[in-house]
Amino acid sequence: MKLETLAALNAARRARRAALLVTSIADGTERLVDPAALATDPLAAHLDLALRTGKSALVEEGDAQYFISVQTPPLRILCVGAVHISQALVPMARQLGHDVIIVDPRTAFATPERFPDVPLYAEWPDAIIPELGIDRYTAVVLLTHDPKIDDPALHIALRSDSFYIGALGSRKTHAKRVERLEAAGFSAESIARIHAPIGLNIGAVSPAEIALSILGEITASLRLKPDGSRA
Repeated sequence: MKLETLAALNAARRARRAALLVTSIADGTERLVDPAALATDPLAAHLDLALRTGKSALVEEGDAQYFISVQTPPLRILCVGAVHISQALVPMARQLGHDVIIVDPRTAFATPERFPDVPLYAEWPDAIIPELGIDRYTAVVLLTHDPKIDDPALHIALRSDSFYIGALGSRKTHAKRVERLEAAGFSAESIARIHAPIGLNIGAVSPAEIALSILGEITASLRLKPDGSRA
């Protein structure tokens, strides 16, 4: 690998950006592909698959073979709400290799005793989230059921590249949320990004079951194609 290629990969890693390195098996030539430019690449289908699965692979296109090396940052889940669902979600997410951040201004809930060894911010979302940042590998999960806390975080998330935005609440609760977002100037297309009620419909009842349904929906958003088919 060329030094300039290695430097570019390291820079992408530090910036939490995905990177794709294509190497020709025939002559060893290599090139970096910007994930934002997949549509125009001759290996677009293979690159999209590698990016969605996070797996490097040897592929064939025509009479040529290429090795696609994919580098993606760890998936990060930003939970707004230090609630029982969050407590159940943390260990499950860690088993999947995901990082979790908890944000909740309510100091009675956001305590190290309830969330040991978890980055925990007892601050208002609109004060701390811009500092934490939301990128295309960050899932935003809104769990407080309190518009004063959830809505400011939702406004930031809808203006970000987050690949998943989910909000707790019934359909009636979400309808009121949509009215507030429309009044705030958000378009129908933007609002449609929100998964609400949050989580896959598995009949979840307990905090652990709801956490499981949320993680399932996050995984589907990350791995499946836009039409819902497998990568």
